[in-house]
Parts: sequence; structure tokens; C-alpha cells
Amino acid sequence: MEELYNKVLQIHVKHKDCEERKANIRVTIELTTTPVHRRDLLVKLTDDTDPYFLFTLPISEEDFQSLKVQQGLLIDFASFPQKFIDLLNLCDLEPDSDNPRFLLHLTCQSPVIEGCATFSVVETNPFKHLNHLSLRLIQGSDREVKEYLAACLASLKAEKQALDIKLKETEEDLSRQLSYTQQTLSEKTKELEKLRSEWTNQTSSLSSRHSEELQLQREKNLELKSRFQHEMEQLRQELDSAHKKSLLELQSRVTELETSCRELTERRYKNESIIRDQKIKLAGLEEECQHLKQQVLSLRRENSTLDTEVHEKERIVSQLQVRVAVLEQEIKDKEMVMCRTKEVLEATQQQKESVEETAENKELQLRKLEATVKSLSEELLKANGIIQKLQGEVRCLVGKVKVKNTVTVSQEKVLRETQAKLQSVDKDLQNAQRQVISKEEEVKQLKEQLEMTIQKLNESKEVLKTNENVITWLNKQLNEVQLTKKTPSAEPLDNSSGLSTLTGLRSQFYPQPGKPAQSPALATDSTPADPRVGLTISQQFKDSAGLDAKYFSSGNDGIPVYSLSSNITQKELPLKSKPPVSSAYFSS
Repeated sequence: MEELYNKVLQIHVKHKDCEERKANIRVTIELTTTPVHRRDLLVKLTDDTDPYFLFTLPISEEDFQSLKVQQGLLIDFASFPQKFIDLLNLCDLEPDSDNPRFLLHLTCQSPVIEGCATFSVVETNPFKHLNHLSLRLIQGSDREVKEYLAACLASLKAEKQALDIKLKETEEDLSRQLSYTQQTLSEKTKELEKLRSEWTNQTSSLSSRHSEELQLQREKNLELKSRFQHEMEQLRQELDSAHKKSLLELQSRVTELETSCRELTERRYKNESIIRDQKIKLAGLEEECQHLKQQVLSLRRENSTLDTEVHEKERIVSQLQVRVAVLEQEIKDKEMVMCRTKEVLEATQQQKESVEETAENKELQLRKLEATVKSLSEELLKANGIIQKLQGEVRCLVGKVKVKNTVTVSQEKVLRETQAKLQSVDKDLQNAQRQVISKEEEVKQLKEQLEMTIQKLNESKEVLKTNENVITWLNKQLNEVQLTKKTPSAEPLDNSSGLSTLTGLRSQFYPQPGKPAQSPALATDSTPADPRVGLTISQQFKDSAGLDAKYFSSGNDGIPVYSLSSNITQKELPLKSKPPVSSAYFSS
């Protein structure tokens, strides 16, 4: 059996329905080895004042494994005894402090300490009590108590025997020392008597010698005293003369210092007045500085507002530029359409002059007319597609402008931080004002250009509307002609009158410059002389010069229009039963 720890510790004992008390209990930790090479740990609590107080706990390796699982220990059985002893030493370090960190608790369920008790090591902190280790000890049985008492008695007997042997040895040593000291004492007394006799002889001789020396020294002192007095008298006279001289010097120095003191006081008063003036000036300058700081802040605010206005105007200018570009593109497209229409008009005028000569040229002119109408419709469709594309691009540009505005806002924040000097702020402000003025002038110019382009666009729209109205009027006329085919009239039309009707219609659709447009009602008054000529012309128009049906809408009566030749060759008598249709653009 190997004893690892044996020490008296202060333990807090808790009973059921009783107050907590402190007791000094001996904690013993022993390590036993069985013949089967099995190691067991024995924890034992005893009280030196109470021989019947005995609590034990044997811990084997199997018991330690269950204890490790229950209490969440992180060590193995080999290092457990040393760690347990370290905890006990920590508890022993601060038993008398007001707020000890580590405490030992012994808790019993019964008012009397008997049965089972829980021995725990607790760490205290302001938040909670942490229980590091808790062992359930069992009270010793009668046999264990008897064995413990027998062991205590055997140990006491062994201690008594050891003390008896030690006492005998000490008595023998003391007796020997006593006899030796007595012998030495007798020898020392004899030596002491010899020393006393020698001392008395020496003292008498020394006293006589001392008296003689003292007499000689007194005589020498008298001589030295007279000499010292003479020297002191001379020194006093010298000191008096030196004192008088120093006094005169000090008086002169005092006068000089008084004059300098007066000058310094006057200078101090002057300096104080100057300091007061400087303080007043400093207060004024501080007020001016505060005013200038306020002005700087106001100028910075104005600069930030002007920057925002500049960015807003730049955004508006960019939008207007985009719109202007779109309108310019539209105007270019319309101008191209107008140029083409002018070319078609010139071609039709030439065809009008040649229609009177030959019918073949008229057929060619009709074909060109159909091609131009198709191209106009296709160009209108293309223009609409271009407008839609430009609108999409404008939306994309608006999104980019928004992103640019966010970027500019972040850049404004950076600029606000970097504007530290007033002069740079003034220069930037002047430059910004100049830029704003220039931008405003550019905006005015762009607005004027925009108004001009809008006017041109409105004029082109009016021209397109007139062309559309002419096409609708032609459709109506063709429908009326188609209706007149069914009326029972057999009056033939003249070839020249049919040609004049065709020329009248074409001159109405494409009027020549400098000539008034001919009314369709007047153009239909003449009658053809030879119906065969009308039939051949109508046959030729049916074969080669028919307009596409999508360029003509059906009439009010729902009868479709198939070609333009029915209006020219198969037109019968003038419409007497039905008045001519009035138009908003032509006189009846």
C-alpha cells in the first residue's frame, strides 16, 4: 500500500435541515496493489478529534470508467490520483480568504453524519458554482472502524515507543553534556580569577599614566586657547571690514534693483495692455473665422446644389440630344420619302405629257405608280420599325443615364470630402457657373432645332395625310364606278374623254406645280366616241397595269375594287341619279 496524500483540510459540512459548518478533516489517498497486479485507489476521510468518523471509497479501474462517463472526465485512471491531489492542494491554498475560489463540500442526507456522504470539489465564480469532481463515500462499518482504530492505536504505540527511545537517548546526551559543562565551568572560573587579578594591575597602571597625560594636555590647551583668541580677534576685525564693504555694495545693488524693478513693472503694465488688445483682436478674428467657416459651408452647399443642377441639366441635354437624333433620323427618312415622292411626281408629270401621245407610255406610268405606292408602303413600314428600334435604344439610354446618375452621386460624395480649400471651391464654382451658362445656351439652341424639326415633321405628316386622303378618295371613286357598271346605260365613252379622265385622276393624285388640280367630277363629263378603244385599253390595263388590291379598300356598299382599268375603260354615262361625292381637299 502506497500513501499518496495525507493532509488535514478545511471542509464545508452540510446536513439536512441544519446549517452549514466548517470542519478540519484529514483526507488520505492510498494506492493499493493486489496480487493479481490490479491497482485500486482508496479515498479516506477521518477526523482526528472523532475516532469514529470514517468515510471510505475504493475506486478500481472499472469503477473509474463509470465515474468518467457519468461526470465527463477527460483523464485516464493513471493520471487521476495526481489530478485529484492537485485539486486538493488548490483548495488548501486559500482556506482563510473571504472569497475562496476552490471549496470542499461534504453533504449528508441525515442530520447525523452516517450512511453515505457526497464529497465534492467545487469552483466558485460570480456566475455559478462548477462541480469538478463528486465522490460518493460510504461510512465505515464496525469492522472497518475497529481496523482503523487498531491501526491508529498501533501507530500511536509505535510513536510512543519511538518517543520513549528518543527520550532515553536525550537523557543520556544531556547527562553527558552536564558533566562536561561542569568540568569546563570549574576551569573557566580559575581562568576568570587570573584575568581579574591581571585586570586590576593593568587598570592601576593605566590610571596613573592617564593622569600624567591629562596634566600635560591641560597645559597644551591653555597655550592653544591664548593663541586661538588672538587669531579670532584678527579674524573678527577682518570680517567687520569685509562686512562693511559688502554692505555698501549691497546697498548700491539694491538701488539698481529698485530702478530695474520699476522699469519692469512699467513694462509689465504695458505688456498687459498689449495682451488685452491682442485678446480683443483675437476674439474679433475668431468671430470672423466662424463667419468665414459658415460662408464656406454655405458655399459648399450651393456648390453641391449647383452640381446636382448641372448633372440634371446634362441629363436633360442628353435626353434632348437623343430625341433630336431620333427626330433628325425621322426627318431624314421623311426627306428621303419626300424626295422619292417628288421624283415620282416628276415622273408622273412627264407621263402626263406623254399619255396624250401614246397609251403604252400610260401603261408604263401606271406600272411605275404601282411600284412607287408599294415602295412608299414598304418605306412607311420600315420607318415604323426604325422608330420602334429608336424607342428601344432610348429606353436603354435612359437606363444607362440612371446608372450614370448613381455613379455621379457616389462621385459627388467623394468630391465633398476632397474639397478642403476655399479658393479651389471658388474656382470650381466659377467654372461650374460658366459651364451652366454654356449648357443653357446649348439647350436653347437644341430647343430651337427641336422646334424646327417638329415643324418639319408636322408638315411632312400633313403631306402624308393629304396623300392618304387622296388614296381614300380614289378608292371611293373606284367603288362608285364599280356600282355604275350595273346600271342599264349603253351610252359609249370617247377614248379621248377616258384618257382625260385618267389624266384628271392622276393630276389630282399628283398635281403639277403651277397648274390647278382638276376636279374628278369635271373630268368625267366627256363621253367616249369609240367603245372599242375603251375595251382595248381596259384589256391592256387588266393584263399588265392592275394595282394590288391591298392599296384599295372596299366601298361603303361592300363591293370590292379589283383594278383601276374598270374606272377608265368601262365607265358609262355620267352619274346623273347620284350626286358626286364631296371631298375635304377637292371642290365638287
